[in-house]
Amino acid sequence: MINQVVLVGRLTKDPELRYTADGSAVANVTLAVSRNFRNAEGEVDTDFVHCTLWRKVAENTVNYCRKGSIIGVMGRIQTRNYENQDGKRVYVTEVVAESVRFMGGKTNTLLVQQ
Repeated sequence: MINQVVLVGRLTKDPELRYTADGSAVANVTLAVSRNFRNAEGEVDTDFVHCTLWRKVAENTVNYCRKGSIIGVMGRIQTRNYENQDGKRVYVTEVVAESVRFMGGKTNTLLVQQ
């Protein structure tokens, strides 16, 4: 089976780093990704894709990127679900990044892999 995703978009807010109980760095970011076509009103819609970054990928993204930064994310789609405080089942679909490329800067792009 193939589960491969490549996205290029802008960060919707500054990424924040946190650590799991075992000390692994993790950052959750949202990428604003424009669609390749116009809607019925002639406007380009944007999708907001949730991405999870781990270890060095997370640390470097937090250190070098800010809200509005253009990044490329290569990874896989993952789905999970949990029961919230109200007892309702919540389903989550996200991209788990295997590598991130920092783009749109004044210097050459930088590729960060796990």
